[in-house]
Amino acid sequence: MAFLADALSRVKPSATIAVSQKARELKAQGRDVIGLGAGEPDFDTPDNVKQAAIDAINRGETKYTPVSGIPELRKAIAEKFKRENGLDYKPEQTIVGTGGKQILFNAFMATLNPGDEVIIPAPYWVSYPEMVALCGGTPVAVTTKQENNFKLTAEELEAAITPKTKWFLFNSPSNPTGAAYSAAELKALTDVLLKHEHVWILTDDMYEHLVFGDFKFATPVEVEPKLYDRTLTMNGVSKAYAMTGWRIGYAAGPLQLIKAMDMIQGQQTSGASSIAQWAAVEALNGPQDFVNDNKKIFEGRRDLVVSMLNQATGIVCPKPEGAFYVYPSCAGLLGKTAPSGKVIETDEDFVSELLEAEGVAVVHGSAFGLGPNFRISYATSEALLEEACTRIQRFCAACK
Repeated sequence: MAFLADALSRVKPSATIAVSQKARELKAQGRDVIGLGAGEPDFDTPDNVKQAAIDAINRGETKYTPVSGIPELRKAIAEKFKRENGLDYKPEQTIVGTGGKQILFNAFMATLNPGDEVIIPAPYWVSYPEMVALCGGTPVAVTTKQENNFKLTAEELEAAITPKTKWFLFNSPSNPTGAAYSAAELKALTDVLLKHEHVWILTDDMYEHLVFGDFKFATPVEVEPKLYDRTLTMNGVSKAYAMTGWRIGYAAGPLQLIKAMDMIQGQQTSGASSIAQWAAVEALNGPQDFVNDNKKIFEGRRDLVVSMLNQATGIVCPKPEGAFYVYPSCAGLLGKTAPSGKVIETDEDFVSELLEAEGVAVVHGSAFGLGPNFRISYATSEALLEEACTRIQRFCAACK
């Protein structure tokens, strides 16, 4: 259609949203479908957070808010960074957006010129390269290896940096793999970044609170304070507090960048929902028991899914450190014939045949920039996960 912008030709629709939509359509047709595509906790938002929103409504907190967020939330964000990450930010160095997506988008919109490159370790969240492309930059995917647990090495990062590199976009724990970088692994990367003063770091810490066992979360500027002046640290309340629909993301970074992002947001959406912001204040300042209780539940689900998938013929499933995803390889099934008679040639074939035969909806790995794998979100009940994994085992056994 001639009148649409050229920028649209650079962007693909979200594969994760597409899988969830397909699962919904099949359910509506009466099919028994287990959807493992969506990246959102199945828990309800904590009662104290819901009550804070109700109280805000009753107080009349229903007007426009400052573009960068209400002062109370920006103060709570600065205190969170100090308390949990040892990072010193003034409230004016923080910004609140309508979800983490808006934070990332505004940062790229404020900084990218045509030809600027953004290094993105693959597999990556489906929206990263699309946002970079929409904002006129060039996404540079650097493929990680399954034998390194899908973690970027210092050598791989060094090889990817060019004079055109503007940002290194980093996500730990990772969507889609659940891989999380220890402080020592991060230090190897930050040592590389110290040598390249033109490269900025954008770190997506959305899954910070979902790490398992003895793993200790770290964020790049905490590991290497010398990167403070060129790091934007992004986070949000969606995953840790089961607040996906409230749409609150936030970040902290150098004042000049925050002001530029504020200017863009002022011409775009203005401030995020006043009521959602007051709920987020309570999430950050209130009791944190909810977070720790849910972490234990997620850890049990992870262990169940990893164990059952590794018992399926042709599947190899690494055990991730965090988030609520696993990223198994289906390489052992390529070339086999599915129950429908179709030969499985790609991870996309695998997921579509699995959905058709067994009613289990997962996302193909090539959508995240690395196959032949697939992503399972285990943010659903153990009973459903056990049933889904049983169906996957049955499907794999039926492939000849």
